[in-house]
Amino acid sequence: MLIERIYDEDLAQASYLIGCQAKGEAIVVDGRRDIAVYQDLAAKNGMEIIAVTETHIHADYLSGTRELAAATGAKIYVSGEGGPDWQYEFDGERLYDGDTITLGNISIQAVHTPGHTPEHLSFLVTDGAFSDQPGYLLSGDFVFSGDLGRPDLLDEAAGGVNTRFLGAKQLFASLRDKFLTLPDYVQVHPAHGAGSACGKALGAIPSSTVGYERLYAWWGPYLASNDEQGFIDELLDGQPDAHAYFGRMKRENREGPAVMGERMPLTELDIADVATDLAADKVTFIDTRPNSEVHEGTVTGSLNVPAGKSVASYGAWVVNPETDKNPLVLLAQDQDRAQDMWDHLVRVGIDNVAGYITSIDGLPTFMPKLIQPADLADFDAAMVLDVRNKTEHTAGRIPGSHQLSGGRVMWRLDELPTGGTIVSYCQSGVRNSVAASALRRAGFDVVELDGSYAAWTMWQQAQQKAVAAN
Repeated sequence: MLIERIYDEDLAQASYLIGCQAKGEAIVVDGRRDIAVYQDLAAKNGMEIIAVTETHIHADYLSGTRELAAATGAKIYVSGEGGPDWQYEFDGERLYDGDTITLGNISIQAVHTPGHTPEHLSFLVTDGAFSDQPGYLLSGDFVFSGDLGRPDLLDEAAGGVNTRFLGAKQLFASLRDKFLTLPDYVQVHPAHGAGSACGKALGAIPSSTVGYERLYAWWGPYLASNDEQGFIDELLDGQPDAHAYFGRMKRENREGPAVMGERMPLTELDIADVATDLAADKVTFIDTRPNSEVHEGTVTGSLNVPAGKSVASYGAWVVNPETDKNPLVLLAQDQDRAQDMWDHLVRVGIDNVAGYITSIDGLPTFMPKLIQPADLADFDAAMVLDVRNKTEHTAGRIPGSHQLSGGRVMWRLDELPTGGTIVSYCQSGVRNSVAASALRRAGFDVVELDGSYAAWTMWQQAQQKAVAAN
């Protein structure tokens, strides 16, 4: 048997390819939409992808289940659990608790583990060539390394009202009745790692075991003492902000993500044509440079989505493909880098990319306004806006600032002043540059705090030392 973990650092998301080496058959679990990685992996191991499935209706990325099935002819399996409100709306064989998918000597049993979502399945994997007992659990967003899938996302991102309390109770029951009944040696392979917003304390370790989680995860003592209310209180306390685009992901994944088919390689665009289209507001320019370079001058009306490990996350903060119909023009050093950024963007349903350019020379530019920490107290700001997570804001903030995380700000513009200047900040300036660029494009007057909260804190400390010295 082959188990391969395919990890996306951008979204802290893990998908899996499980294959029977004897029969040359494979299944992909929780796949993403840029599917070449699975096709290449299967080909490398002499396997055919005959099945695709997912643990639940995802909120943090757009599922590649339909994309992969369309490209390979693989059969789709999705959960039939969760009741009428949580049924997939596209074709695929429904899986219920105890149902099994077979690949040669391998059996993959669906286990209904509600809590994170009502329809959530985990998959128990048995390698029949070695044993008649399961040795592996693909736990999806149920059990992570050191943490659990949050039960409040339906409230935070899908329009639910107080569903978190039932979800927390279901998680407790799923742990008690399903997870902790497994042998301690069963290996646990979750769908997310550190950095995901699907939990509050995810570990970076890629896998665990039932026994290790039983003994050392924060929730272990609550289950050992059957303290359901203590478990619920601890689980719901301190969950991070959920990104607003999660609601779109949840809806599109339920309906069935659009199948892109084979994408043609992105081409380099003519600067003069891009300038003309920008003037007519026919395209949206994505400045992919770091904020330090953007602050030296960027394209007028552009969005800052820095290249690197967070293109999908930041892209979904500032581009809503349901309302933003302009095709995107990417700033990229070459075609390979442009293609890689596009791969990241399609993972969150941002498909409409016209092409790329390699320089902003010849385009209209402006210099984003900055303010130094020493000047903030005397600045007449309509609002000081903290675009960090609410947990960061609680831990330490600029007095009087209003918290609205970067992943939610464009969906909550009614909380912002309609006139005057907004001074915005994050921790170091990266997230702030992303959010500020989107707010400027939306018509707000925004000044970024240079160096953000870290610089302001250092200035405060320097002031305190100066006072103490005197």
